Amino acid sequence: MSQHARLRIDADVQVYFCNPRKPLQRGTNENTNGLLRQYFPKGTDLGRHSAKDLEAEAAALNARPRKTLGWRTPAEAPDQFLQSAQAECVATTS
Repeated sequence: MSQHARLRIDADVQVYFCNPRKPLQRGTNENTNGLLRQYFPKGTDLGRHSAKDLEAEAAALNARPRKTLGWRTPAEAPDQFLQSAQAECVATTS
């Protein structure tokens, strides 16, 4: 997120940062942490897992639909946003 200002300007995307020690402002992040705990209990040494294992768990989480995304997966949500933004861009340049 070090390039958040550029993202905001180039893509006209609002970027928000949560206040420290305010977990209620990070609902999706806290939910994802809980989902990760299903695979890796708190205190798990991730160094004991292979990159292939970690990638498999990441793929499983990214393929899991989320209520906050209208039951889309985390992989689908940005794709839909980018497609609609691209369609809007094409419409305004035509």
